[in-house]
Amino acid sequence: MVKNAVWMKEEQVTGSTRVGMVMATIRQRIAGRSLLPGARLPSIRRLAATLGVSPSTVVEGYERLVAEGTIHSRPGSGFYVASQAVPLSLSQIGPRVDRAVDPFWVSRLSLEAGEGDLKPGCGWLPPSWLPQDNIRKALRSVSRASGPALADYGSPFGLAPLRQLIARRIAERGIEASPDQIMLTDCGTQAIDLLCRFLLEPGDTVLVDDPCYFNFQALLRAHRAKTVSVPYTPSGPDIELFGKVLAEHQPRLYVTNSAVHNPTGATLSPLVAHRVLKLADQFGLTIVEDDIFGDFEHTPAPRLAAFDGLDRVVSIGSFSKTLSASARCGFIAARPAWVEGLIDLKIATSFGGGRLDAELVLAVLSDGGYRRHMERLQSRLSRAMFEAASRLKACGIEPWLMPQAGMFLWCRLPDGIDAADIARAALAENVVLAPGNVFSVSQTATNFMRFNVSQTLDERILDVLRRSFIKASRTG
Repeated sequence: MVKNAVWMKEEQVTGSTRVGMVMATIRQRIAGRSLLPGARLPSIRRLAATLGVSPSTVVEGYERLVAEGTIHSRPGSGFYVASQAVPLSLSQIGPRVDRAVDPFWVSRLSLEAGEGDLKPGCGWLPPSWLPQDNIRKALRSVSRASGPALADYGSPFGLAPLRQLIARRIAERGIEASPDQIMLTDCGTQAIDLLCRFLLEPGDTVLVDDPCYFNFQALLRAHRAKTVSVPYTPSGPDIELFGKVLAEHQPRLYVTNSAVHNPTGATLSPLVAHRVLKLADQFGLTIVEDDIFGDFEHTPAPRLAAFDGLDRVVSIGSFSKTLSASARCGFIAARPAWVEGLIDLKIATSFGGGRLDAELVLAVLSDGGYRRHMERLQSRLSRAMFEAASRLKACGIEPWLMPQAGMFLWCRLPDGIDAADIARAALAENVVLAPGNVFSVSQTATNFMRFNVSQTLDERILDVLRRSFIKASRTG
């Protein structure tokens, strides 16, 4: 019944007929790999009963799919998926939008930028801000490890001593989890990917914040999920609209940051957290809480996973932002009954664990130097936050709020300025910016931009912004 409701809603949105609904159903199953090339399609009567349409409607839908080459007919046998499947194209899933506000735009430009390019729109710290001496020391230590640690597959569960250490670390944030409830992943992105594979089917609805981290949107596209959003406030999601979205769309998952929200830098309040969890329980909602920025905090903020006890909430994290993006290591903390299934998925998709990276991360975290590094980094980011905000204000760019921690400033540009236009102009001068609609499912952040304060202090960036604003005001 839930699937029927999803398809009927899509039919209303696109204005298609019942035949179109049949065709969309088959296309979605093929795209989601539940129907592989050569697979036999459901019989006409069975699909008609499933979708609540007449057999003649299914026949017409099948015939049209044959005409376009998606399926083919075998007389006396039925209909089958054509062997030449169309390759997956994530950029074509969902509405066509300008590349400047595509969720992949900032990531690709930032990752492919040259050494001399400026990246105030990227989501990571400059290499010089990371504990390179600690990493070198850890590399020397790991190089002396036994042969299996250097060359063998790791357990899909992950390195046991590191899981024990993570359990102690997240307990400092109020999240109680035994090491057996923690599974290591290659990174935070893989953690979300595995959870989507585990919890979603193509066509399921997922709720995100608006604005939210743009790669949440990209991942959900890859999983053929329908994405809906709720506005984010300085204390968390707009709770009244949150309840309305749950009632109307019945999402399976809510994916969010709580402690240090990306891109706004906001912090979840205890009151909003309790109301979110109450609504999640009422509507059977599972929450994936991305805590990747937790180590940036001076004082731990409320966590949904802490209040919930890892019942409806899954907590994930990684060390790419504070330690090294080259040492790929993240984790999932979840209810015990889910961990076994997640391990099977991990074996199916990546086989063993990344043992060498895990050994490196363990060596760094076990050294007292990491805590000293984070204390220095927190202070450095606080100074950079103040300085970047002051410089941006002088250009007419107003921070939405002053975050308590982290590296991001979510800012409103001067009236009449389109952030996407500014981002295109800056790119011509080798400056990668992050326009607001990259983060907005509803595309309502046209005059917003996210700045990474650790990457924004170069005066050349401000010069580019000033000149772009002047040019935009003249052409506008």
